Amino acid sequence: MLRPRIIPCLLVRDKGLVKTQKFKDARYLGDPMNAVRIFNEKEADELMIVDIDATIEGRGPDFKMIQHWAEECRMPLCYGGGITNVEQAQRIFSLGVEKIALSSGALVNPSLITELADKVGSQSVVIVIDVKKKLFGGYEVLTHNGKKSTGKNPFDLIKKLQELGAGEIVVNNIDADGEMKGYDLVLMEKARAATTLPLTALGGAGSLDDIKKLIQKFGIIGAAAGSTFVYKGKLKAVLINYPNFSEKDELLASCDIDQTK
Repeated sequence: MLRPRIIPCLLVRDKGLVKTQKFKDARYLGDPMNAVRIFNEKEADELMIVDIDATIEGRGPDFKMIQHWAEECRMPLCYGGGITNVEQAQRIFSLGVEKIALSSGALVNPSLITELADKVGSQSVVIVIDVKKKLFGGYEVLTHNGKKSTGKNPFDLIKKLQELGAGEIVVNNIDADGEMKGYDLVLMEKARAATTLPLTALGGAGSLDDIKKLIQKFGIIGAAAGSTFVYKGKLKAVLINYPNFSEKDELLASCDIDQTK
């Protein structure tokens, strides 16, 4: 049975764990490996790690760093950052990573999605689209940490990504990144209407209640978050955290998600 997933998303810059706000003002939080170990202990559903500067700096993935994470990680791991070809992706999979996340690389070379889906299976190919509200209404897709506009409508793009063979779509809300004021449910409703693929929301969660609202509305969906799982309280004290079994069971039960099937 498919179930909602609660997914910590870790951002990495210069091998350090950071957290951004609206894709800016990256704050250093420590060693990402420490976070991986804590999420192991908490038995997180899944973990996403993104090297946020790889594409901007024009470099490929840091395979040695990825290998260290994969060897330590005891949950499904999704890695993104700097992947531009099949060879890089296959090497990452060989290190023990279950999913790769493509963003600008997939938009520049859409055939990469199809080729990867054919070689490793679409379930391992995740496409992250960074979405921002337009000044006069609607949404647009940006790349390169929100610095480069593609001119693409996210919902038309999502349909195209499904046709190309993507296995999952992550909608990363630039406007909500680090704000901790809740997910943009309107954005996610439009995204949900555009695809039958597994869908994950990222950007805006400030509490388990925000995650609960997302799951209550959409049921089987991924609830990804950064700030919620690295900060504690209004002053944003650094504290790696994740709901324990009882908290998670209570949350899913309150959303009428049957976990016994």
